[in-house]
Amino acid sequence: MASSTVSSWMIGSCMSVPGKKEHELHGFFGIYKSKCKWAIPSKTTKGVFINSKSNNALTFPISSSFLSQPNRTITGFSSSNSCFLFTGSAANPPPTKIISSAQTGEVMAIASQSAMEAAPKKKPPTKERRVVVTGMGVATSVGHDPHTFYENLLEGVSGISEIEAFDCSQYPTRIAGEIKSFSTDGWIVPKLSKRMDKFMLYMLTAGKKALSDGGITEDMMDELDKRRCGVLIGSAMGGMKVFNDAIEALRVSYRKMNPFCVPFATTNMGSAMLAMDLGWMGPNYSISTACATSNFCILNAANHIIRGEADMMLCGGSDAAIIPIGLGGFVACRALSQRNTDPSRASRPWDSNRDGFVMGEGAGVLLLEELEHAKQRGATIYAEFLGGSFTCDAYHMTEPHPKGTGVILCVEKALAQSGVSKEDVNYINAHATSTPAGDLKEYQALVHCFGQNPELRVNSTKSMVGHLLGAAGAVEAVATIQAIRTGWVHPNINLENPDEGVDTNILVGPIKERLDIKVALSNSFGFGGHNSSILFAPYK
Repeated sequence: MASSTVSSWMIGSCMSVPGKKEHELHGFFGIYKSKCKWAIPSKTTKGVFINSKSNNALTFPISSSFLSQPNRTITGFSSSNSCFLFTGSAANPPPTKIISSAQTGEVMAIASQSAMEAAPKKKPPTKERRVVVTGMGVATSVGHDPHTFYENLLEGVSGISEIEAFDCSQYPTRIAGEIKSFSTDGWIVPKLSKRMDKFMLYMLTAGKKALSDGGITEDMMDELDKRRCGVLIGSAMGGMKVFNDAIEALRVSYRKMNPFCVPFATTNMGSAMLAMDLGWMGPNYSISTACATSNFCILNAANHIIRGEADMMLCGGSDAAIIPIGLGGFVACRALSQRNTDPSRASRPWDSNRDGFVMGEGAGVLLLEELEHAKQRGATIYAEFLGGSFTCDAYHMTEPHPKGTGVILCVEKALAQSGVSKEDVNYINAHATSTPAGDLKEYQALVHCFGQNPELRVNSTKSMVGHLLGAAGAVEAVATIQAIRTGWVHPNINLENPDEGVDTNILVGPIKERLDIKVALSNSFGFGGHNSSILFAPYK
């Protein structure tokens, strides 16, 4: 940067100074004559920005070498309240002129000096901000609250069944982790509930349940600094049903289209609507990285807290793609299981008889909070978020890298970023979707990273709820945190004939197991080669 020609912006002054050379002013809309004169710089030369409305001024020192140099160009603009003139660097600037649209007796100029002179050489130290989980909300085929959800997982209850939402008798796949009944009563006003896509209904309901689970009552909500509370909940597929209905309406006439079809189809609108409902004015957006979406959202939300930009963040993911176009699209990819006659046994990660993943739907939302903020309000702390990482395979749209390079890099970076030793990780909630290639490549990457740790236990929540796409990581994060809280890890169901080379001593068996978790890792990978790993631990 020391040799960079890029100059930082500084504010200078140009005012009547007796005995100095007069300059011509070139405005944006013509040439004006002015008594504006340029002062020869001295040790006391200062730049100034003046707001003519408030009569406030800010002064800045100008490099003594700046104005003494030939061929400087000063450009700028003015408004009714203030005047700005900027200067930049150039290899061969034109002769010195003061260019301004100011039409008053006073003209302000902006001088420059090198970026290294203007910018601090070292970022000032900031106090470490720890991030903890204080609330959780879910919407899944095996439960709509964290307790019911995890109790069913511990008992090996499968949420996979025949699809009932539409007639799929002509499809080669007719099963999914479909949510059979779901109520928004008390969480979303009926008017919006009728208009919104299901992915938004799941998201808003799970988000509000996470707040309730975190002890955020209406009275406490009024006490929060809402400028420091944000929402970062993503979706892989967005409002597919709303958009599909709009296309069908368009076949008749554009006049038949729902005016909400565009905003309610976009992936960001769920976070936006939840923030509007809560009045939260902090960071608000969504991330869409296919099936890695939730983990990307969780880690970015935590980073907002760590950087001091927020004290509280709702984060996670939501998807509702079990509709004709969603099912048909994944069938066309040849990615889905066709075990239609035995739905509960269709999702079988690491089993040699697996034939593809099973679609799921729902949402998972975490309430992340800065530690001192949580302690101050007396929150129950479920776990601590340690950190994580992202990488890209840069290999193929849908296939994992044959050597697991991106996954290995992601896990190793997550450990390094979090300051965690690989020996301390003794539980992994794997991405494991029940696809022939993906399960084995992830397993091999985990063995490469963690070796033969006798304490290590690995399972896949997808064996019971299917693959929730953009919501998968958040739902699995809830399962991971519940494992930390309860001391129990859920089973891998349907693991009857493990792949050759898979050590079943690492994988959790067909029933739940006791485990005192030191550090837990949760993986999520997505189409496009997106890899993500996040780490949780008991709060101490």
